[in-house]
Amino acid sequence: MGYNDDWESLMNSVFGAGGRLRTGGAPAAKGDAKAEAKGAAKGGAKPPQPAKAARPAKAAPDLNKALLEQQKDLDKLLRRQNEALKAQDASTRQALEDSRQLLRDMEADGLLALGTADTPAAQLGSFEGLAAEVKQAVLGQDAYVDALVRAMRRPFVLGAEGPRARNVILLWGPAGTGRHFALAETARRMAARGLLQSDAAAVMDLALYADPGAEKLFLQDLYAALHAAGELVLFEHYERCCPAFLKTLADLAVKGAAPLASRYLVNREGILVDAGSALAAGAGTRITPRGEWLIRLPREGRAEMAGLLGADFAAALGDVCATQPFSQESLQALAARLLNELARRCARQLQLTLAAGAGVRDYVAARCDKQQGAAAMAACCDEIFRALSEYRLRQDSFRPGQAALELRDGALYFAVDGGEAAPLAALLPAAWDGGVAGVRRELDALVGLEEVKQYVFGLADNVQVQKRRAAAGMKTASLSMHMIFTGNPGTGKTTIARLVAKYLKAIGALRGGQLVEVSRGDLVGRYTGHTAPLTNSVIESALGGVLFIDEAYSLYRGEQDSFGLEAIDTLVKGMEDHRDDLVVILAGYTREMRQFLTANSGLASRFPNQIEFPDYTPAQLLDITTALAAARGYRLDGGCAAPLLDYYRRRQAADSRSAGNGRLARNTLEKAIYNQSRRLVAEPEAPLDLIEAGDLELEA
Repeated sequence: MGYNDDWESLMNSVFGAGGRLRTGGAPAAKGDAKAEAKGAAKGGAKPPQPAKAARPAKAAPDLNKALLEQQKDLDKLLRRQNEALKAQDASTRQALEDSRQLLRDMEADGLLALGTADTPAAQLGSFEGLAAEVKQAVLGQDAYVDALVRAMRRPFVLGAEGPRARNVILLWGPAGTGRHFALAETARRMAARGLLQSDAAAVMDLALYADPGAEKLFLQDLYAALHAAGELVLFEHYERCCPAFLKTLADLAVKGAAPLASRYLVNREGILVDAGSALAAGAGTRITPRGEWLIRLPREGRAEMAGLLGADFAAALGDVCATQPFSQESLQALAARLLNELARRCARQLQLTLAAGAGVRDYVAARCDKQQGAAAMAACCDEIFRALSEYRLRQDSFRPGQAALELRDGALYFAVDGGEAAPLAALLPAAWDGGVAGVRRELDALVGLEEVKQYVFGLADNVQVQKRRAAAGMKTASLSMHMIFTGNPGTGKTTIARLVAKYLKAIGALRGGQLVEVSRGDLVGRYTGHTAPLTNSVIESALGGVLFIDEAYSLYRGEQDSFGLEAIDTLVKGMEDHRDDLVVILAGYTREMRQFLTANSGLASRFPNQIEFPDYTPAQLLDITTALAAARGYRLDGGCAAPLLDYYRRRQAADSRSAGNGRLARNTLEKAIYNQSRRLVAEPEAPLDLIEAGDLELEA
């Protein structure tokens, strides 16, 4: 018999089956019972009859005794039930813990969002306290987190209509202020609460679709992103995308669907296939957001998006969430958190207990800069860990110890177990300076061009000052390094461009330092629609380095040269899109370059540095000749100087545009070497390296 049956039997022994307390009185008369049954059968209700008087004097002792016995039975039953419930609770708790462990294993395998297993039941399906949770991980951006959580909650409050986007959200703010991290944390915690099916996000880098010819690739990637496992679709680098594709993205937000120029089918691999005019069943003519969150990450906010996608798109935005530059307090809090994580890492992997004061914290906080944001602080902590790891690698054994960090004269020092403090940077290999000294020597070795050299060396001074400002926590100002070199042929423009590329890499102003040399034929296409992709591919190859366009004026052959104008327009846009990762140097004749700058209204303003390369003087041409000879293993006899100077003066007087350059000196030397070799055949005892005045071939 079960516990419920025990309970019912016990209650029936105390109370009657009708729920009335048994008092020991006589049962109801049979006639009365029959009358009640008869009335019930007829559907009527018999008026209640007065009860017969009981015999209280005899019934009371029997009743008390019965109640006591029944109370004892009731107590026994309650004890048995409590014991059973306790056993059941233990079993339930173990089952719950087993299920949570299973969820944790699924989290480790990437099948569930982190935190799902330990989410309190009260939070499941709720946004309550979500913003506060995210703020524990995302420091210094409380207003942004509040706005982001509100944006994610909006469709739950307003509802979502079929295949339309659940919400269209704009996230923007300074680089390195946590836009992506806050979104990832919010999505992770929403998935743990069951508010998202997954915390995965599909990302489309729109810079990959800069050319109109990439339409099918763009549509395929868009389709794949909208059908990915997660519910978030992120779009970045709008400013680099082909305008025709931006219209499709705007329609998704404004109209809830974007029309396709052709009919498409989806094959078994999930790839869009252009059906063309074929009568294929299931071919679609539009693409929809499928109830995803469409999240845009522009550089400059709503105004930029309105300029690219139109006012209708700006009005269709559900939420605009903006991060702010970190306050000093926020940077210090971030630095403290990074140092705490560094301490745990050192204890776990290096067996070192790390100690650091406020000075070290402020040193890490000052690493935050305009380009990298908080990522630069994390990189600083990684560098500290690498240095301490190097210390450990130099020890015979890993014994637990304490490493104390301190700031001295702007540099980090460390001491282990109270020993003598040493510079932390000394533990790391010396940073490669890109050969700054060698490049400077090459520049110094060039004859003349003093004004040009001073300008190039000045770039290094600016980079150094900006780094010092960043280290001091001050704002930095990026300097436009696009240049125009004007002057006659052979005045050193290409040579200087090559050295500038190497020098900018060496001083840390460029990440790559390669020099890509092109001319009109490398930029201008041969048919309509070919020029922009061709120019963009050249720009992509030069990112991180210098794009050098010699005889740049050849790109513009008048207003009727539509291909050349398209190349110029594409170049200007590429310079703007990659202004922190590309230096463009244009070179050409002075007069022609002046005309070239009128081809595009924004061209001249993007080249603030216009450097004129003067013609070499006769004395400089003599120095160049001597240097070229030495580089080839020759030397000029003293009697060569006067005739060479006279020759160079005469040539410049006759045609300064072609004669005042290094090519004249090189051609003159090559003729002299040829003549010397013929002389040496007849004079086998003569010095093999000496060029005499008679070897010179100087025109009258």
